[in-house]
Parts: sequence; structure tokens; C-alpha cells
Amino acid sequence: MDFELSEEERLTRDCAREFAAKRLAPVAKDLDAKGEFPAHLVKELAGLGLMGVPVPEQWGGGGQSAVAYALAVEELSRGCASVGVTVSAHTSLACDPILKFGTDAQKDQFLKPLASGEKLGALAMTEPGAGSDLGSAQCTAARDGESYVLNGSKIFITNGGVADIVVVLASTDRAKKAKGLATFIVEKGTPGFAVGKTEHKLGIRASNTAELVFQDCRVPAANLLGGEGQGFKVGLATLDGGRIGIAAQAVGIGQSALDQAVAYAKTRQQFGQAIGSFQAIQWMIADSATELDAARLLYLRAAALKGKGGRYSSEAAMAKLFASEAATKVTHRALQVHGGYGYTTEYPLERHYRDARITEIYEGTSEVMRMVIAGGLLK
Repeated sequence: MDFELSEEERLTRDCAREFAAKRLAPVAKDLDAKGEFPAHLVKELAGLGLMGVPVPEQWGGGGQSAVAYALAVEELSRGCASVGVTVSAHTSLACDPILKFGTDAQKDQFLKPLASGEKLGALAMTEPGAGSDLGSAQCTAARDGESYVLNGSKIFITNGGVADIVVVLASTDRAKKAKGLATFIVEKGTPGFAVGKTEHKLGIRASNTAELVFQDCRVPAANLLGGEGQGFKVGLATLDGGRIGIAAQAVGIGQSALDQAVAYAKTRQQFGQAIGSFQAIQWMIADSATELDAARLLYLRAAALKGKGGRYSSEAAMAKLFASEAATKVTHRALQVHGGYGYTTEYPLERHYRDARITEIYEGTSEVMRMVIAGGLLK
């Protein structure tokens, strides 16, 4: 097995790393405190070609590998987890389903401006009564001539309040449950499409998370993505890819926390010596480094499989499960290494601790990830 990155993958990783260090890390604390969506930074990322890394050049993207994209998300998340998930949701959840299931006309109209970063995307699946159980979706889409009329609401939508283009899951036949689902491409400004409540969250506070409301929202039939009855398939395939991005985000959060714990352990003096000389601290750092390296290899394996076009559902679930739980443990330990200082907002550990927690929840909880993994083994 070749663990070496290609030249393009290294360049993409290094570009994202430099941007994170120079433009994200210095402002992450302020963005978090204000809960402010960094639209200007997203535009800068577009200028660097980081908003459509894995999308083919013919459709406005960078034409790079899924590995390059995942590495970019990790590096951006080291600087600011909110920006990391903004890019991940845009690329994995909006660009990818249009690339995979869209017609050439849909790709030309919607994917090109998304992949170039001219427009921002989102995926609207979750509802008040339909989270892990997509088949319980109550948002409906009724055919009316050359249009579909959407009615219902979606919650917890990453980028929802700031997105220009949203991929929406709705039911064309509730009696069929999962088999009656379809996905639609809906543009900002469409009559009947409105942004509802914006969520105030424990972590990733600079990421926009909003409710979306559809009230007699008329969408052209040409915006149907993948055909009627294909929504469940589109949704699951999209989430598989999205889980790789969240795994990468989790590793980025954890790596930043570990880097700070190592630096602090080298300089903090107690009992006449650096605390890094104590075995208790060394073991926390060793365990964290090992878990993050394992998590990184898991998400890189899943990304490599995705790039080859094969099945990777279980591998993506494993990566997301392990990386998210590792990030929670690593940030916990890093805060502990800092002692009382780690509990204050003077240091970024408390922010990393808060940011890490969501990675165990969105795009499939840890419990659902275990169901996916077990299901793959027991089928």
C-alpha cells in the first residue's frame, strides 16, 4: 500500500495549511465569540480554489482527488472548525450529489458556480421529526405541470441561512416512505423558500446553522435531482461522502488541540521541571497522537476508495466514528494538560472541546455509524 501523497495532494494540503495558519487561526476566537459567519474568508477560499477541490475542471472545480479534498478540510479545521465544516458541507453535501446524480444541464447551471465558489451550497435533509430516519420525512413535493410544489421545513441545516443553492430532500409519496423520496435543487430567492430560525450552538459557532421553510415553493421539474423515488439513494450516497469530510474535520480539531498541549507541556513548569517530563502527561500526549494518526489513516483510506469509484460506506462510517470520538478524547486531554488555563477563554482549548463534540452527532451519530458498520458485516 502506498502511503505517499501525490504532488497535487501535498500542494493542496499545504495551501490549506498556510491559509489556516495565517487567516483562520488568528480570528477563530473572535468569530466564535460573535457567532459570525465569515463570508469574506469563504470568498478568499474560493479564490484559492478550495471550494471545489474534487470537482472536475469541466464543471468549475479543481479536478483533484478525494484525498486532496479531505486533507484540505483537516487543515482548515485546524485553524477554524467552523470554516472547515462550511467547506465540507458545501463540497460534500451540495457539490457532490449534483456531480454524481445531476444531468449535464444541472451541472452547468448549478455545479459550476458552486465548485468555483461563486455560490455557496447546502443540503437540507433533517426535519423536526426526521433525523436518522430519513423515511419519516414530512416535507412534501407535489407535481404540478412543469413544476413541483414543496411544503414543509428543515432544521439544523449547515450553511442553510447563507446558501445560494440547496439540495432538498422531500417526499413525493408519503405512503411509500423511503421509496417515495426525491431530491430537488432549490435556489435562494425562489418564492415560498425562506430562512427561519438561526441556531445558537455550543460549538462551531461561526458556522451558519438554520431552519429552512418551504411554503408553496414552486421548483421547476428540471431541478429534480436523480428522479422520483431516488431521494433515499441520493441521500445515503451523499452522507457517505460527507462523513469523510467530518472525519477530516474531527482530526483537524484534535490535531490543533494536541499541538497546543505539546507546546504547553514543554514550557509549563511545576515542581522545578516542565510538566512534559511527567509520565501522566506523556501518556496523554502519546495516546492522543496515536488516536489521531489512526483516525487520519481511516479517513484517507475512505477517501481513496471514494476516488476509485468503489463502495466505501462502511469505511466512511468507521472513519467518522473513530475520528469524532478520538477528537472528543483528545480535546478533553489537551484541556486537562492545560489545567485551569484550559478552562478559560484565554486559551483555545475550551473552543476545541466544544467544537469537537458535534462531530459525533451530525451527518450520522456515533450510534448510527455503528449500525452502518455492523449492517455491512451482517448482511
